Amino acid sequence: MAILTWTQEIERPAADVFATVADVGNFASWNPTISSSRQLSQGDPATGTRSEWRLKGFGTVTEELQEFEPNHGLRIVPIMKSLGGGHRFILTDMGGRTRVDHELEMIPKGFFKVMAPMITRTGRKNLRTTADALKAHLEHP
Repeated sequence: MAILTWTQEIERPAADVFATVADVGNFASWNPTISSSRQLSQGDPATGTRSEWRLKGFGTVTEELQEFEPNHGLRIVPIMKSLGGGHRFILTDMGGRTRVDHELEMIPKGFFKVMAPMITRTGRKNLRTTADALKAHLEHP
């Protein structure tokens, strides 16, 4: 099991950052680790909203929103047999800019436990790429 962390500051209000990460059906428009994304659930993003992503290094993955607290944070959890965990975004409003604490938890299951080092390397790269892309998307749309 790996828990990878990254902290960044984004020069945008927490509401803007939250709206971007909560829009799980639109991740592929700004995140280069995802080649396609679509929301599967009806309605606005909320706890339980599901999406489908084509994620580099992992293939097509169903994701679910959990720990959904508007303008404060959320967790995106993969629904798959080979890997558990999720990507938690914790937002701190800093008066017009936002601190984002990323926590990527990766729990290989079954046979995939032997692939843990490779999964951790891929996760570390994807986390950094996602954080950089989020910042670039929000600060330089």
